Amino acid sequence: MKKNGIFRLIYGLALISSSAFILLDAFLIPKVGVKVDTQSQNYSLNRGLNLNSDTATGQETSLASTGLGYNTNIVNVSQKNVTSTSYTDDNMQISISSDRAYDTDIYVVDIKVSDVSLLKSAFAQDTYGKNITQATSSMAEGKNAILAINGDYYGFRNAGYVIRNGLIYRDVSNHAEDLVLYADGQMKIINEDEVSASQLLEEGAVQVYSFGPGLVEDGQVTVGTKTEVDQAMASNPRTAIGMIEPGHYIMVVSDGRTSASQGLSLYQLANYMKDKGASLAYNLDGGGSSTLYFNGNIINNPTGGRGSSERKVSDIIYLGYEL
Repeated sequence: MKKNGIFRLIYGLALISSSAFILLDAFLIPKVGVKVDTQSQNYSLNRGLNLNSDTATGQETSLASTGLGYNTNIVNVSQKNVTSTSYTDDNMQISISSDRAYDTDIYVVDIKVSDVSLLKSAFAQDTYGKNITQATSSMAEGKNAILAINGDYYGFRNAGYVIRNGLIYRDVSNHAEDLVLYADGQMKIINEDEVSASQLLEEGAVQVYSFGPGLVEDGQVTVGTKTEVDQAMASNPRTAIGMIEPGHYIMVVSDGRTSASQGLSLYQLANYMKDKGASLAYNLDGGGSSTLYFNGNIINNPTGGRGSSERKVSDIIYLGYEL
């Protein structure tokens, strides 16, 4: 009997240890894939990196520029006009407005760019990998970003396409809807089961985000009243990005989970984006991750789980001149 009791104890401890490791591995233990070398990358975008096995391998790729263009040599400008809610220079116009709808404070960013290369992505700590995180504002400051929002939190998952600034980092399907930004300024929502990340890169994709779902396509809402992200509440802080037309984009960040702001359902978010003129819109990571940064300040009221604070995330989408 004693032997059986000892065996059960050892087995129980082993099971607890194994479960604890799985949780730590999934949510806490950093796994570095590759340090992003922004100097050598230098926006040439003539080569891809496939980092599925944490090993970088060169892959020749051509990103033909059409429509708006993808000028890899745009530099900062000296003439600019900046207010607390706007930024204008020769290459971009940014305007931020606040709104109140659905018992929620909502922040809307209207963006016009002359070149798609101004809409960039960055990884936490300039490193692709799992459970590597940093606050949106900190990443933005490190890139001298004019404006930034949180991205898709790719590092929380082992699957889902990751193409950033014209390089492939992950070509593993999560059977999800992805948002693709192409070099000609078009945005599209694709199904990962129907096309590979390598194919998307060959077609001119420069950014691919895998969170979702898609909210609006061809000017029509594509989610229902009961559509929701797995394990999410119906009303949440939200972050979304969309296209009015190529070169003209919209970002929406809402507060939520507070007495002042209830938060939005995906259906409410989709309808709001449509009403603001989005012909296409896509849901990014939300909840405590939702953060809007502009000109050195956090504009919304993030709720990162421990009071009013930013949740550290794995990536951002930003506008600026530095990679």
